[in-house]
Amino acid sequence: MVQDIAPHRFDNSFADVLPTGTDTIFVTDGERMLARISEDGQLSFPDYREFAVKPEATRYLFKLDDRRWFAALDTDKQPECPGYTWVHAGKLRGAVPSEYAFAGVTAMQLVRWYRANVYCGHCGDKLVPDGKERMLRCPSCGNMVYPKISPCVIVGITDGDKLLLTKYARNRYTHYALVAGFCEIGESLEETVRREVREEVGLEVDNIRYWGSQPWSFSDTLLAGFYCDVKGDPTPHLVDGELREATWFSRDEIPVHDDGVSLTRALIAAFQQGKIHS
Repeated sequence: MVQDIAPHRFDNSFADVLPTGTDTIFVTDGERMLARISEDGQLSFPDYREFAVKPEATRYLFKLDDRRWFAALDTDKQPECPGYTWVHAGKLRGAVPSEYAFAGVTAMQLVRWYRANVYCGHCGDKLVPDGKERMLRCPSCGNMVYPKISPCVIVGITDGDKLLLTKYARNRYTHYALVAGFCEIGESLEETVRREVREEVGLEVDNIRYWGSQPWSFSDTLLAGFYCDVKGDPTPHLVDGELREATWFSRDEIPVHDDGVSLTRALIAAFQQGKIHS
């Protein structure tokens, strides 16, 4: 999956430092990032020597191996940086090296959060960065704002040797996927599984079991993957209009394969390969 970058090391420990030398400078306009993709498809980002930015106009993000990454927060228009151009975030799915692709989308998530939280939502005063942890603090009322991370479940619904695959009704992603949805307040992950399955395909399920998780910075979410067994009538009913298709596939009929990027594809592949049984 996108976060599986071993033997490379991602360290998101907070540090109150300024950039120097070969530290990476991450620049984004909100949807695109300043990067370079070479003729052989290698992804790279500018460093502090290549991109003229005042150190105090940056924010430390994280460390990838021994290299520190910083965000240029006040730059959202085409900057002067020869050899680099705007690259849409979607192009980082499957980009190489994989550790740079993961770092790029993670950096974009943090920059979105910084830019969306300039003023306090409680009293309106300007937020200031905390010096001890990744948090923004209001100097007037003490309100504390942490990075946005929305929990979401991805659900592999099984009926014996069949898996239910779905297609969205209104989404740019047109391939087969799985039932998915965000957790609501007062809800456990398992309760979210039951509700989302009921709302999207009109089924009841049991034997809910956790499989794995994934940080998905493309949408500021933390994905939790589950399998469950259909209970009672397995006929899907498209209830809330979010889906245009819900179809049962046997293992050898499944029309998609693991892309090495998403939790959804990993869940489908694990079932397809016979690793999951009802």
